[in-house]
Amino acid sequence: MLATLACIGALLRGSAVPAPTRVHQQRARVSASASPPVRDCLVVGSGVSGSVLAHYLHSSGADVLLTEARDVVGGNIISRTDGEFTWEEGPNSFQPTPTVMRTAYELGIADDLVFADPSLPPWVYFRGELYALPKNLPGDLINFNLLSWPGKIRAGLGAVGLLLQPPPEKEENIREFVTRHLGEETFLRIIDPFVSGVYAGDPNKLSMRAALKKIFRLQTLGFNGALVPGALVRFEEIAQEKKDNPPAPEWPTYKAGELGSFRKGLQTMPNAVAAELGDERVALGHKLRAVSRESDGTYTATFQTANGERVVRAKTVVSTAPAHAIADVLAEVVPEAKRLHDIYYPPVAAVTVAYPKEDFKNPDLPGFGSLNPRTEGVRTLGTIWSSSLFPGRAPPGYNLLLNYIGGSRDPQIAELTTEEIIAEVHKGCQQVLLKPNAPQPKVLGCRVWPTAIPQYEFGHLELLEELEQGEARAPGFYLGGNYRTGVAFGDCVQFGFDQAERVKAYLEETAASAGVAGAIVAPAATSP
Repeated sequence: MLATLACIGALLRGSAVPAPTRVHQQRARVSASASPPVRDCLVVGSGVSGSVLAHYLHSSGADVLLTEARDVVGGNIISRTDGEFTWEEGPNSFQPTPTVMRTAYELGIADDLVFADPSLPPWVYFRGELYALPKNLPGDLINFNLLSWPGKIRAGLGAVGLLLQPPPEKEENIREFVTRHLGEETFLRIIDPFVSGVYAGDPNKLSMRAALKKIFRLQTLGFNGALVPGALVRFEEIAQEKKDNPPAPEWPTYKAGELGSFRKGLQTMPNAVAAELGDERVALGHKLRAVSRESDGTYTATFQTANGERVVRAKTVVSTAPAHAIADVLAEVVPEAKRLHDIYYPPVAAVTVAYPKEDFKNPDLPGFGSLNPRTEGVRTLGTIWSSSLFPGRAPPGYNLLLNYIGGSRDPQIAELTTEEIIAEVHKGCQQVLLKPNAPQPKVLGCRVWPTAIPQYEFGHLELLEELEQGEARAPGFYLGGNYRTGVAFGDCVQFGFDQAERVKAYLEETAASAGVAGAIVAPAATSP
């Protein structure tokens, strides 16, 4: 148990700008007499995955076009400011990785990075009290009262394998896996609120090996199928990976356990990519309506724009748009893409409010946020204490709170009015953080995402296998996004980097087979 919480914290943290950069929308090309040029790569969707992919392709010399259905880049990353407060209306932070740091360095935004104090703990609300999850193990566990002593003992014995049933033959959901390893109490009081806060999901439906694959893998690494022995092996692997692939000395550095963002919000990164690419390589207000593979192996995509229809031709296509948005369009090339409709995206509202500090039970808010177990009668899933995390998020005298509410166990949130959602959030803040009779908050943002976070439920990995088989029959056509690579910011950045390598390799291979030398010359760089 002592090491298990440390392992979970170390292995699971991932992760929620000036006014968004508006790249001038391209005029639609409707001339039937002129054939559009053939791009090296068409990237559909300008969220983190698509933007980072476009950056690495562009920096390698590829001719890339980044398209976005909305009128600003960033996808679901939306950073806002009113001059006093700065807040997020989607993802809120990231766990630093070498690839995130490399990308920030290459985009010239390393000086805009901000990091939270790694000693700030997450808190869990239980039976009317807030409990800080341990940061310094094993010492903090002595006074860690969220778990009873029987609960601690059960979790500890299971974590080292002394009280652990063998895995069943059937696939386990998150609840079954955690309960088998650590006990019901640890699940209900720690893991359940974590799953609600990260996935807005139902642990009875989420596949353990799909949703939390890093933790699931631990039972395969140790000598007895327990989490602690597996974690020790994994930490050795991580150390070796860092030794084999050291970060370049010019990349920004960070401390273990830190959370990161940018001074003006996460949208800083896609904005920087858009600025790097320029107007000719970024097309906003472009909704993909059709795509087809031509006899020469290239692809033709048709977009609907405010100025009419636009046709784009490309040697490769990477779709990073949400699965539910264009599944039918993608199915014209990869029929298996119709299965993307089977991925459930529950509604979630991101509500940012501010209260004067004197209205809080603890005005300092010494942590990065609070999670609410579903057993505690608080409708809000969790609250990020934004002004405690990063500097400049709120003026002196105020605390800024980003609240997430809804999810797969509360889809009714989508049926409420904005006023009703804000009222529920205020009620939750009163229950957990505020003094009695605290006034109404200053409301900065209330964005309802009708289809928010893909749920990695039973059958998800099999669905991804079908997509891979379909891709194999359409060389140069790739499906990506957080339904495939993970929902954290860092996962999406890593996808962009990795996918750029795949696309470059394909372009080089096809150019070589066609007798064209030096299609892309990538600049030398240290591997992350």
